Amino acid sequence: MTGPRILLTGFGPFPGAPYNPTQALVARLMQLRRPALDDVELSSHIFPVTYAAVDRQLPDVLAAQKPDALLMFGLAARTPYLRIETRARNAVTMLWPDAANTRSSKRGIAGHADAMTFGPHTARLLRAARLTGIDARPSRDAGAYLCNYLSWRAIENVRSGGPKLATFIHIPLLARSGAVRRKGSARITLEELVDAGEAMLMEVVQLARKRRNTPVS
Repeated sequence: MTGPRILLTGFGPFPGAPYNPTQALVARLMQLRRPALDDVELSSHIFPVTYAAVDRQLPDVLAAQKPDALLMFGLAARTPYLRIETRARNAVTMLWPDAANTRSSKRGIAGHADAMTFGPHTARLLRAARLTGIDARPSRDAGAYLCNYLSWRAIENVRSGGPKLATFIHIPLLARSGAVRRKGSARITLEELVDAGEAMLMEVVQLARKRRNTPVS
């Protein structure tokens, strides 16, 4: 049997963020060569920042790749640390349009449903990230924009028998390319982010292996 299949996702640019660093992070993680990844099938997808694209492309990429786990990244430009999202809220902003200039016509995603949690495995990803020295914190609020929307749709797929687990990580704006962290600087560098991303990926691989080998009762 081959190893687990892991799908890494990021987002493209959107209004107010002409450069989205999740693309660079996903690209770097896809280039990793580690013994622990020898039998792992890594794939990636960058979503346009539109509701229509998520609804159309997520089912397609899940059907094509059949991942055991989703490791998703999004940009939280106003947060200076890494946020490990623990749940998706049944909320959509009606204020900010997506990259196609489309606004949601309703405040919720699925009627009056309650928030949905990713699961207890988020604590393991948080610990893995922190062990690299990065400032990482748990979050119960993924916002009401595309990051939360994708999180909601991903959890729906997990619950309906798709991937065995999913998780969403919000990353901050990064220091300029090539910059070295200066004492007192709040900006995380891409290298620091890649280290944390690798640690979380390895944790996801272990979780996916364990769930693959757990018989269905």
